[in-house]
Amino acid sequence: MIRVLICDDQVVVCDGLEMMLDANPQIDVVGKAYDGAHALELIQQARPDVVLMDLKMPVMNGIHATREIKKRYPDIKVLVLTTFGDDEWVFDAIRSGADGYLLKGTPRDELIRAVEGTASGQTHIDPNVAGKILSHVASSPGDRDTMVAEDLSDRELDVLKLLAEGHTNAEIAERLYLTRGTVRNYVSAILAKLGVEDRTQAAILAVRHGLVKD
Repeated sequence: MIRVLICDDQVVVCDGLEMMLDANPQIDVVGKAYDGAHALELIQQARPDVVLMDLKMPVMNGIHATREIKKRYPDIKVLVLTTFGDDEWVFDAIRSGADGYLLKGTPRDELIRAVEGTASGQTHIDPNVAGKILSHVASSPGDRDTMVAEDLSDRELDVLKLLAEGHTNAEIAERLYLTRGTVRNYVSAILAKLGVEDRTQAAILAVRHGLVKD
């Protein structure tokens, strides 16, 4: 069971998300907060696995709340769900430690998959937002040895390229005529070889060092 805390200053949004998520037997909404400070208060008792976080809120916005949550409770995942896709909000949220970034309007099934994936350590980024991140990082100088590409097989590079483009394991499997299990194994090997913890870090590292093109 995945314990989720919803944080949004609009009551109707919180209630709608609660109904949507509670319909899934694997998800339990353990609380609703209406600003970042309220979320921090509820976390002490609710102990969620995932916080579904809006950004622009009164009292304490989602950026500050995410930073405090990751500082106090590093094991709790924060999945941003907001209407703001502007660069400033995106980069600030990522810097604050957000584990994923979705835009409101994300279809129900995709949102549920994102919550489940975030709880298991995956990173889910809205495709429009991912493009901003990759473009930003691609223009920034890196400080890691670019020879890391030599550690990857040709097939691993194929998987990494598709991963960096935002494709899911299922989509990668279909494109490369592999099973999903095989793709999962490739992704795990890629993360280990690159020394990163999740797909987004792998994609950013790949673009930064020219392993794939944005």
